[in-house]
Amino acid sequence: MLDLYIGNKNYSSWSLRPWLLLKHFGIPFTEHMVSVAGREYNAALKPLAGNARVPSLHVDGFQIWESIAIAEYLAEIEPRTWPADARARARARSISAETHAGFVRLRTAMPMNLKLKLKGKPATPEVQRDIDRIVEIWSEARTSFVSGDGPYLFGELSVADAMFAPIVWRLHIYNVPLPPIAAAYRDTMLAHPAMQEWYVAALAETEAHEHYDRIASEYGGARD
Repeated sequence: MLDLYIGNKNYSSWSLRPWLLLKHFGIPFTEHMVSVAGREYNAALKPLAGNARVPSLHVDGFQIWESIAIAEYLAEIEPRTWPADARARARARSISAETHAGFVRLRTAMPMNLKLKLKGKPATPEVQRDIDRIVEIWSEARTSFVSGDGPYLFGELSVADAMFAPIVWRLHIYNVPLPPIAAAYRDTMLAHPAMQEWYVAALAETEAHEHYDRIASEYGGARD
């Protein structure tokens, strides 16, 4: 039995990754939501994961934490979570690891908050470097590694797409302009039924956290 512990859908970007994979591949699981209130160590989450963070996947009580580790476990249940081609699979693993550990400037400047819809403003040079690298990754995957007719990074949806799903939402929320290939990929991801399900649930949440919400007045104001 699989139990996935996640944070608030409006704020918890890392929780989206394994949740999206489980939904897309139809792997049965039970969802448990916990609050992501506060930005420091939360001892209340220690019983759920060794690192006291979400997401955490429990497999018959055995805990797996960190979204990339959860994704690797799910690949043992459903091998289609990674591309079939060896080189595409290696590249998908490389960029998944990169986004798991990286893009700190962008994540800091653009916190996950699905209730926002901002006009946007020019990014700082540090944030723009993150954006440029993301565009480079997406463009290379879509032009050099796609097999078949699938619209995702490597054709069919894979762990790599799930790892970038929170980035997709951030670029949309903060109205970041993208070149055509990256914009098309963003729109494909936003239209995914599981992404829309997550979004609708996020909008219905009532818990609010000032740190995440005040960014609206600092990042270009709301779009009409």
